[in-house]
Amino acid sequence: MVGVAREGEEVRGVEWRCRGLGWAGGVPGLRWRGGRVSALGYGQELAFRAVGVRRCPGARGNPCPLEAVVPGRATGGRCPECARLDRAHSVAADTVADDPQPYRVYLAWFGPGMTKVGITAEARGEARLLEQGAVTFSWLGRGPLMAARRTEEVLRQALGVPDRVAYERKRAVRHALPPAGERAREVGELHRRAGGVGGWTETLEPLEFAARDHAGAFHLDGLPPLAGTVAELVDGGVVTGRLLAAAGPDLHLLAPDGRCLALDTRVMGGWVLEAAGAGEGFSVPVVAAAVPVAGSAQEGLF
Repeated sequence: MVGVAREGEEVRGVEWRCRGLGWAGGVPGLRWRGGRVSALGYGQELAFRAVGVRRCPGARGNPCPLEAVVPGRATGGRCPECARLDRAHSVAADTVADDPQPYRVYLAWFGPGMTKVGITAEARGEARLLEQGAVTFSWLGRGPLMAARRTEEVLRQALGVPDRVAYERKRAVRHALPPAGERAREVGELHRRAGGVGGWTETLEPLEFAARDHAGAFHLDGLPPLAGTVAELVDGGVVTGRLLAAAGPDLHLLAPDGRCLALDTRVMGGWVLEAAGAGEGFSVPVVAAAVPVAGSAQEGLF
């Protein structure tokens, strides 16, 4: 696997401790402590083994001073102190009020009946949408942070959409998406309704509807049915398979036994990884895939 230490390399001073998945330049890549990034390519064979214990990766670019051990199934993957530090500087947590840079409000579509409203710094471009796994999206408006935050809440209430959608629901519907035109129409209808909600355009510059689609960037076309999701990594546990798609923090792999499995890379953060042999079996815990329910109610969780 690209970017993962070969057996024995850690002893020579190179430790590949994972920090999860990033989307630099619209391309998925595994991030490592120290700033290294391993770009991933669709069709690539991945084979790695988790080694030792999972340790807190730190927060805001700072290593965890305690290198605390964290639970294998925790998608946050940080110790309580580092989690508080990360939260204290989070726009999403509404703890930052004086950021002078412009922000954008957007509508993000993850599947039928699953659209959310959110905000992101304008300088980040589409990065936030890729990180969340938004299949289709459109900008709504741009302006100061607090005006964008107020608009997000007003539109969330007026349109009856959430500011968060559970990752379990996102990944469950990726394997049977409607055509791009239908996705765009659903977002377009919400954009039209948002334009009729009074008040917010007085403090934000409204932006015209323009559907942007990430199905190609995620490589979602033709995905086989999802059979399960990796629950956690364990010491000595091996993940192996061909990379079919990536969306948000998820890698969709074709395992050696023919199953299509999702690996939420948030459970990889904090693990030291070594290259595994291509012939080694898939040996980490897997849970059955959630069954998507058409038209189900929106949820208030990631």
